[in-house]
Amino acid sequence: MKQTTKDWLTLAEDDLIAAKTLAHEDRLTNLVSFHCQQCLEKCFKAMIEEQDKPSIKSHDLLRLQLYANIQLSGSETNMLGMINEVYIDARYPGDLGLLPNGKPTISETVAFIQLCDIIFSRLKLQLDY
Repeated sequence: MKQTTKDWLTLAEDDLIAAKTLAHEDRLTNLVSFHCQQCLEKCFKAMIEEQDKPSIKSHDLLRLQLYANIQLSGSETNMLGMINEVYIDARYPGDLGLLPNGKPTISETVAFIQLCDIIFSRLKLQLDY
């Protein structure tokens, strides 16, 4: 595994740890969601790096997932689409990690973390991390 790939995965794991650490705080569901989005973005960029593909400057999880050639089930893709909505080129601090209808619910953040765990674990096995 390339060192840059390993660096991406380490950063992804840091975001996953942050999401799990904050998950028990009802008030911070937006931050949990944001860390989940960041975790997945870094996972996909790790795979892109390892495949020697040119990097793309994008935060769109669906686009990155396809470019990284990571296979997901239909329900996983749907959840990825939801998480994709939490990334905002933040112009206002209050927008960070919000879904179109506001703060994610606790149950949504639990599902987001579960998806991150699944994808991160698959990549760890695939890349021997």
